Amino acid sequence: MAHKITKKIVSYKVLNKDDIKAAKQEEQQSPQHMHENVERPEVLVGSTYKIKTPQSEHALYITINDIILNQGTPYEERRPYEIFINSKNMEHFQWVLALTRVISAVFRKGGDSCFLVEELKAVFDPRGGYFKKGGIFMPSLVAEIGYAIESHLKHIGMIKPEAMTDHQKKFLDQKRREFEAQHGESEGQAFPEKAVLCNKCSTKAMVLMDGCMTCLNCGESKCG
Repeated sequence: MAHKITKKIVSYKVLNKDDIKAAKQEEQQSPQHMHENVERPEVLVGSTYKIKTPQSEHALYITINDIILNQGTPYEERRPYEIFINSKNMEHFQWVLALTRVISAVFRKGGDSCFLVEELKAVFDPRGGYFKKGGIFMPSLVAEIGYAIESHLKHIGMIKPEAMTDHQKKFLDQKRREFEAQHGESEGQAFPEKAVLCNKCSTKAMVLMDGCMTCLNCGESKCG
């Protein structure tokens, strides 16, 4: 392919076979990063997540396929490449199809795509959200898709989960036992019936203990 030179030539170098070979080796050794021109392999590794909401009798199945970059090298990493959402419910077909195409395009663009999670989780349904098992509040179906993507990005290591220390877990277990002893709550429930929604983890697990609102799920406290 011919290239037109539009600038003044100030120097030049003729490459021999050794120079070309060294340049190719250097290119092969440098880690490959995700970008929109990365060729799709014949086979991708994927995971499927099931979403069942009280708003529909049919479940949604979210499949995220990943590409493995720099396989077999110290730079090996797994990155999302495409997403598909399937359901028997055709009510949301158009916007679900559009959403999957946009998200897939962002995945293939490269860079940090974790911002998608917070953007999707911040979408609220004007008709109101719903509670999942365990008292977790979902503001919308789009938000739950965001949570599913977040779970996947944690699974492949793009998002580091905030794990509680053993001390925090013991503290929350103690607080829960104290609350149940004071209010006679049954231990078979995920969280006490009198618990309210926690703004941090969106779980109905925040209770009043010692004059302070404390979440029994994530440890969030109004008293710091």
